[in-house]
Order: sequence, then C-alpha cells, then structure tokens
Amino acid sequence: MSSAAVDVIDLVKRYGAKTAVDGLSLTVDTGSITAVLGPNGAGKSTLLEVCEGYRRPDAGRVRVLGRDPVTDHRDLAPRIGVLLQSGGAWSAVRAEEMLRYVASLHAHPLPVRDLVERLGLGSCGRTPYRRLSGGEQQRLGLALAVVGRPELLFLDEPTAGLDPQARRSTWELVEQLAADGVTVVLTTHYLEEAERLASWVHVIDHGRLLTSGTPRQLTSAGAKGSLSFHARPGLDADGLGRLLPSGYRVEATPPGTYRVLGTMTPQILATVTAWCADIEVMPEGLAVERNSLEDVFLQLTGRELRG
Repeated sequence: MSSAAVDVIDLVKRYGAKTAVDGLSLTVDTGSITAVLGPNGAGKSTLLEVCEGYRRPDAGRVRVLGRDPVTDHRDLAPRIGVLLQSGGAWSAVRAEEMLRYVASLHAHPLPVRDLVERLGLGSCGRTPYRRLSGGEQQRLGLALAVVGRPELLFLDEPTAGLDPQARRSTWELVEQLAADGVTVVLTTHYLEEAERLASWVHVIDHGRLLTSGTPRQLTSAGAKGSLSFHARPGLDADGLGRLLPSGYRVEATPPGTYRVLGTMTPQILATVTAWCADIEVMPEGLAVERNSLEDVFLQLTGRELRG
C-alpha cells in the first residue's frame, strides 16, 4: 500500500487559454508537513483546489487518501480540513457561533473553547464575520479547518496577515497536529515558516515542479557558499588560495577576517583547517554559510517569493 496521503500524476488544469498547472506530478507522504512553494501565479492554489475537490482536472490523475477528490468528495469531506485564502464563513455569523456550528457537524471535534483561546479568538467571538479584521478572519478560518480533527489538512497561506505572536501560535498548533498524526499540506510566502514547519518541500513555477527535497537538502545543493573565520591579520591568504581547487577565492578583508568563497564540501573544510594547523593558527568563529531558501528560489525561478 502506498504511503502517500496525496498522489498527483501529470496534472493539467487550464482556465481558458491559460494553463495554471502543466503536467505536474508530486506526492505528499502520510504524516508529513509538506510545503508547496513558488512565486505568485505558480499554480499553488490551483493545485490545492484540485486536491480538495473544488476543481476538476483537465488531465492527469489525483488521489487524496486513496480516493478521487471530485467523485469521492462526499466521503473525503469529513476526513480533510481546508483553509482557503479567503472566505469560509457566512458574513453575518458570529465567529464563535460559526465555530461551534462546524464542530457540531463532526463526531469527535476538538474542544472549541481550547481553540478559541489558543488562536486568540476570545475577544472577537461575538463579532460578525464581516466585521472581523483580516487576521481574525484568518485565525477563525484555521480553527474551522482543524476543529473536526482531520486526517489531512490543506492550508493555503495559513499565516497571511497575522502578527508575529499569532503566527507563532499557528505554527505551534500545526506542529501539535502533525505530532498527533495529521498530514499537513501548506503553501506559504514566508520562508521562515517553511523552514520551521516543513519536513518536505516542493518548489513549483508556471505550473511545473522544479525541485523537491527537505529544506536542508535544498539549501545545501546550490553553488553559493562561503567559509569564514577570524585569526591574526597578515596571514598568507594567497597561499591558502593556491591549495584550493580552481574557482575558489580567498578574501582577507577586513584585516583579521578570512573568507573562502565557493561550494563548501568536507574536503574544502579539511583543507582550510589543515592549512591553519600547518601555520599554527587557531581559526576562531569558524562558520560555513550555505544557500538560504530565498537563494534557491532566485536560482530556480529568477523571481523572489513574495506575498
């Protein structure tokens, strides 16, 4: 039996002449927190909407918890939670009233009062949805998505518009759900969010998969990198450069700070530390710098990841 909670094979989705998802294939392992990342217009929201059963594919195959999300939508609905980018509640309904109503539709819902307190909804519980701030609507949407104890949770920009405290509370809730066995699929424009939460990342652009891996794998694979350390000024940096392979450069500015520029490997680190040992210098503050996720996006897409 497949361990995939979501299995997407050669998915195509068009809107008129525009192809939003173009032959995309990816999987989401059961029990993982998987981030789907990419610039605006990359096809992330369309991908999630197809997986949620709200849009029918034009071509390809999608399975969610082993079922077709469109034809088996009624059977899947109690097993999945969905946070849309906007909407999700009646405009005139009060926030806590809406949450209690949705909880009543499930056999074993999470305690409503605990969710209200955890997501900071207590002060707006009696406020109609249309009068909630954007951040309050977002927090209510997350509560509605998780209150039914879903097996699989789709979160489209879960912390958009939230202040730092609310964002951290959301992260903690997602981490707790994952620890309890919930599979989470999220899109986000916050790289810190992806690095903290995701065990696996898919990067897409123009509706196509560009790369996949853990955050560490993705940030370790690029060509950018440097090694830096502090030592007494005046060391023979050119001599160190001659020991390194072609393409590496050694800088010695400001005085007393040394940087080796190029792809960092265990062999390069060993060469630098052996050179220091040969000249009886202790390298202080030795640090290896790798790509950030933002560097990876720029290399793959030529565009920044911005909301």
